Amino acid sequence: MSSISSVEYLSAGGNRNSAAADWSVHSKSLAYGADQNIALWPPLSDENSGISALVPGHNAKVTALRFAYPYASDDDEVIISGDAEGHVRITSVLVGNDGWKCVADVKAHDGTVNAISCLKQSALFVTGGADSLIKIWRRRADGLDLINTITTKPRFIPLSLSIGWFVGSKTNDATFIAAAGTRNDIQVYSAENLLKENPVIQHCATLTGHEGWIRSLALTSNSDGCYMLASASADKYIRLWKFTEGESVPTRPVSHAAEIGIHQTTLAPKLQTVVCSDSKYTITFEALLLGHEDWVYSAAWSPEPGQKQLLTASADGSLTIWEADPASGVWYSTSRLGDISRQKGATTATGSSGGFWTGLWSPDGTTVTCLGRTGSWRLWTYDGESQYWTQRCAVSGHVNSVNDVTWPTDGSYILSTSSDQTTRLHAEWKRGTKRTWHEFARPQIHGYDLNCVSSIHPTQFASGADEKLLRVFDEPKAIASMLQRLCNIEAPKRESLPETAAIPVLGLSNKAEADEGNNAVGEEEKTTTEIAMNGTTGNFEELVAPPTEDMLSRHTLFPEYEKLYGHGYEISTSAASSNFNLLATACKASSLDHAVIRMYDTRTWREVRPPLLAHTLTVTRLAWSHSPEDYLLSVGRDRKWCIFAQDPDSKEWKPKQSTQKAHTRMILDCAWSPVGGFPFFATAGRDRSIKIWQGPRFDDASEFSLGSEIKRKAAVTAVDFNCDQEEEYAILAAGEDDGTISIHLFSIDDPTKVIKTVDLPVHLCPSKAVNRLAWRGNWVRRCGEGVGMQLAVASADSSLRVFRVDINALIHSSAEIAPAVTVENS
Repeated sequence: MSSISSVEYLSAGGNRNSAAADWSVHSKSLAYGADQNIALWPPLSDENSGISALVPGHNAKVTALRFAYPYASDDDEVIISGDAEGHVRITSVLVGNDGWKCVADVKAHDGTVNAISCLKQSALFVTGGADSLIKIWRRRADGLDLINTITTKPRFIPLSLSIGWFVGSKTNDATFIAAAGTRNDIQVYSAENLLKENPVIQHCATLTGHEGWIRSLALTSNSDGCYMLASASADKYIRLWKFTEGESVPTRPVSHAAEIGIHQTTLAPKLQTVVCSDSKYTITFEALLLGHEDWVYSAAWSPEPGQKQLLTASADGSLTIWEADPASGVWYSTSRLGDISRQKGATTATGSSGGFWTGLWSPDGTTVTCLGRTGSWRLWTYDGESQYWTQRCAVSGHVNSVNDVTWPTDGSYILSTSSDQTTRLHAEWKRGTKRTWHEFARPQIHGYDLNCVSSIHPTQFASGADEKLLRVFDEPKAIASMLQRLCNIEAPKRESLPETAAIPVLGLSNKAEADEGNNAVGEEEKTTTEIAMNGTTGNFEELVAPPTEDMLSRHTLFPEYEKLYGHGYEISTSAASSNFNLLATACKASSLDHAVIRMYDTRTWREVRPPLLAHTLTVTRLAWSHSPEDYLLSVGRDRKWCIFAQDPDSKEWKPKQSTQKAHTRMILDCAWSPVGGFPFFATAGRDRSIKIWQGPRFDDASEFSLGSEIKRKAAVTAVDFNCDQEEEYAILAAGEDDGTISIHLFSIDDPTKVIKTVDLPVHLCPSKAVNRLAWRGNWVRRCGEGVGMQLAVASADSSLRVFRVDINALIHSSAEIAPAVTVENS
């Protein structure tokens, strides 16, 4: 089956958890939580190919993740991950991301797993959960053992952990654990005999000084056996603590109290110790780092030996690198990356990024990356000659359910829309023989969850959200020019395209802007517009690679062209006719009055009245036929489908045929046969079935009837048709509630029989429901680009996937009907 399908593109945003990402020293891959999957991404790859794999396994959002040292073999990469339901999972990933296997999956905590820390050169690691427990574990080649549990006293929720060796101990299992979280102090424990029957764990020290929750701990060792612990807090500060082996003498002893005054504060360090049976560390406060203007979410030490640099990420939208002056020992900021915004806290396309949740070093210490609020990564590489950090393109993706996906009729790019309130444009970056998919624009950044998107023509689309109106957007000239240069997408000849767009501070509408700007804009709004437009056209003209997150989130908006009113509730679905002249829409409904279908003429943007009446509950999907004339098919929660046609005399749209109780449960999707002539369509329902309805030619008076039924193991949530190049076969792709994707092969002339059925490999499919499927049109092969058939998949697991499906291999394969499928002719 693997030769029939392969993944060409994976897009998924990172979870907003500071502990849910790590960069491997072993394989140079970066792993991060992407909803309930683990995304693997090689940031330093010359191919710029983006995410290489999405590893499933968890049943809840991944909240903590760490790479462990290889245990089974030198070729395996071991990932320890925890989720929001308290499960800890050990996954072994082959180097090169060629496959993975689950080594262990245990219920570790009664709440979210917030922190994981691995002991170097050991199979030991610790986890901290929302149940206020810290647990010590040992990995085995085929499982996981719980060694001991620490109950925090006073009770707090650990948000970060660090574990290190007692270097001077003669035993091989003496360690110390630093824990911090929903208190303003750090608890330090010693742990001995962890590999024996009676481990000894004791609380040794409490490090005070912070005035807010401590979000991150980072531990690094020196060549002399000392440790440096960094703590990042919601009080905006970072504190450094030095662990010195043996006794430590204050650098500035204060023994003459009379000289300084008995009531004055001294600068003498407070000494605390953490001890085991034969070793001891003295802990002193080393430095206080000031510079961030908001919560500090993460801290990380450079892995480069001998390079004591600390990287911190903050909610103020900055990534800061700190190091100590060699002469004075004073810590200072050497580099500050990210946002310096006049609008702190703003998250629109004219404000700041909304903060950075985690910051990571590359294994060689020359590259840093961070995750922002939008789920996208930023990447900087240090240039030794210029001594500057240069930003490079990274990976991006939705951070909530991807609800709809569509290709324009020329198949040049993909539009995806999501409950994360964004619409994104994805295209292939073409340079020579290399082609890789990337996000090239973010046309819509909204204030409501987005439910549907329809491409009207290559430079215009409409989207619907949890609001009563639809919005129509035009592609700006700057984006069209960029797509032409980087993706070989022909720029439109429409002279009326706007230059760029800006969004007001307190608004939802993207405003079109001319070259000189809008003179009628007020001073406050003008400032915002200038921020959004600053360097937009010039920067796009200079781009030689896909835009970075800074550009995507600020300068790639599409201006809003029109608003379409009429519906009384949230928009549920929309569809544009094949001739681009009509846009059909529907909204959520629980009564006949609101379960209407409204159509708009795209030439005038006026509603085509009267609205179409047929359903009594929400219309879940609309689909236009591919015949010479447009026929509209609708399906809904009322288990009914209906076909509408335009009356040749009155020009009104009227029901042509409808079927009550077409499925035993609600109908979730529908799709027409890919070519005209002998028509048929498919409906997919919650009753775990796909039904093929066949009919005569459209000019025949006969009605559509049930031709065949395909039974599946889960509710079928999405379907879409395509055909082979010779138009001999119809290919139906189907997605299910559990993420399964199947391909069904029919004869164009006889849709009552399924010739072959193949389920795509489970490890390639989404881990949650498939919300939408969309085939790339046949135009690609006819243009001679030879990319085969591509299928875009939108899923509830926040991922967008593009599959390449080799239909010729499917046609000529010996694949039989899958055991889960039965065909019943009617």
